[in-house]
Amino acid sequence: MAEQVATPQAETKAPHKQSKVGQVVSTKMAKTIVVEVTRRVAHPLYKRILTRRNKFYAHDEEGKAKTGDLVRIIESRPLSKLKRWTLGEVVRPAVRITIEATAAEKAEARAPQKGNKKKK
Repeated sequence: MAEQVATPQAETKAPHKQSKVGQVVSTKMAKTIVVEVTRRVAHPLYKRILTRRNKFYAHDEEGKAKTGDLVRIIESRPLSKLKRWTLGEVVRPAVRITIEATAAEKAEARAPQKGNKKKK
């Protein structure tokens, strides 16, 4: 009889977990992000393309995701009443804009306002 040799791949086969890509809407909770996933579907009767949006609460242990980032979330065991997803990766970071005031604008902001007193 031939002996059957078990392959390591067959024993450690991980279950396929669902993943979604969406935009981070909120990061105001501790270790939790809210991700909005949009999908485009045709109306069953009128065939017009509609945009459907769903919000998912995802676990972000390290706080890597920021508002506006495009992220991939992966299905996981229930972590709380609403959290069933974990952050997989940040696909594309959001554009961060910093506004710096010029020296003249800074001086103008510090100077007291003149001519606003009423005369009696």
